Amino acid sequence: MLVETRELKLDIERIGTVSAILRQPDRARACYVLAHGAGADMRHSFMERVAEGLANRGIATFRFNFPHMEKKLGRPDQPAVAHAAIRAAVAEAARLCPGLKLFAGGKSFGGRMTSQAQSKSPLPGVRGLAFLGFPLHAAKKPSSERAEHLAGITVPMLFLQGTRDELADLGHLTPVIAQLGAKATLHQVEGGDHSFAVLKKSGRTNEEALTEVLDALTAWINGIA
Repeated sequence: MLVETRELKLDIERIGTVSAILRQPDRARACYVLAHGAGADMRHSFMERVAEGLANRGIATFRFNFPHMEKKLGRPDQPAVAHAAIRAAVAEAARLCPGLKLFAGGKSFGGRMTSQAQSKSPLPGVRGLAFLGFPLHAAKKPSSERAEHLAGITVPMLFLQGTRDELADLGHLTPVIAQLGAKATLHQVEGGDHSFAVLKKSGRTNEEALTEVLDALTAWINGIA
């Protein structure tokens, strides 16, 4: 399978321009708009591995930097800025990948900002949202307030969560997903932390855990696309 990687610039209306990367296999079935977390940009090794793994499974990815990361600022963008970046990324992915089914989401902060944007006004053409470690609460402060907006989302959602994720206590997350009903799916990665890393005593490697994540995400996307 041939995979094309394109370095791009993404214009965000009234905000500015950020870097972006489209990775597209020649027989792609779908495109996943993949937003990064609060503290690492689109080129972080986790983002690279996800993009590479999905390309090998026939799924294109459109990655982009949030403005705060492009400018190397310490604090994450305000939600309105992050939402604008996500909307611009979805529109550009649709333009560059005509005919491919669109999905959106991402790692931690990026996934939560995507769900917030979707809840305020549906992202055009997006068939579903996939979260690579949804940050339900701050570390060691379990709550479910950050999930309240999810009830207003009508497209399918996939939550990929490590059972050791300190930002998503399963005692709080599981009831949230149950309340969302058939539109929400939870895939638990046994022993995985917020980035799906596992302990050595688990008997498997981080790569094996990430393979599980990518296989589950691919199967979910294929089931919708």
